[in-house]
This record gives sequence, C-alpha cells and structure tokens, in this order.
Amino acid sequence: MAFAWKSAGISYLKYSQICARVVRDSLKADKKAAAQVRNVQDIKFAKWQGGKAGESAYIVPPKTEA
Repeated sequence: MAFAWKSAGISYLKYSQICARVVRDSLKADKKAAAQVRNVQDIKFAKWQGGKAGESAYIVPPKTEA
C-alpha cells in the first residue's frame, strides 16, 4: 500500500508543510498567535577556513519588532 502523499505525487516535505499549515489554521486566536511566533526562522552563514568558523552573518536579517 502506497502512502497517500506519494499517491498524490507530492514529496514528504510538501506533505508535512501542508499538514502544519492545516493545524496552524485550525487553532483558536490565542493559540494561533503563539504558533505564529514559533514560526519565525533565522538563518546564519559562516565561512570555515582551517577548521575554524569565520564571522557569522544572517542570510536575511531578522525583522525587529517596533
């Protein structure tokens, strides 16, 4: 028996993203606000030379709340 996401022709990553979005959309307003905060992601990059990491910098700088 094939997995439903495979039968639909999507990857597991796409399937899990859809499931996460459905769960977030089904939350009540107070829980939805808390889930939105956890959804923020920051990515940093550091160039390695000689076995040591250089200075790290954000790929996309995080948004600051005003």
